[in-house]
Amino acid sequence: MTNRRSDPNVTVDQFHFAFTPRFRYLLAALDIRPANSRVTIGVSTLMIQFGPWRIDTPLANVREVCETGPYHWYRAIGPRLSLADRGLTLGSSTAGGVCVLLHEPVPGIVPFAAIRHPGITLTIEDPARFAAVLRRRAQLKPVTT
Repeated sequence: MTNRRSDPNVTVDQFHFAFTPRFRYLLAALDIRPANSRVTIGVSTLMIQFGPWRIDTPLANVREVCETGPYHWYRAIGPRLSLADRGLTLGSSTAGGVCVLLHEPVPGIVPFAAIRHPGITLTIEDPARFAAVLRRRAQLKPVTT
């Protein structure tokens, strides 16, 4: 589900995470629920909330957006750190998602910015629409196939 709120001064697009039913109880144990997990693309900011985890970064920090997946459950469900590249996955589904690559890494999985992430994978309900809106707002070139 996507919510769009518009007025003359502010345009905000809000995207919800896709929750696979069989993983809801596991995620709820981490306080990750549909009610507290969303991604908001504002006029100049990308705001991610995944249960107790929150990441905010300027849209100017977004360098690339690509659709990815499907995933294996053990690599996609919950907050996951990639030891290979320090990428962060905030996952609630194995169906697929969007990888957001950043110019400057951001803190996310642990407090106090001890680990900074150069990319974040998000399992959004409508990955294609999310990717298109984020590309447009971040003023990235469209992906050609």
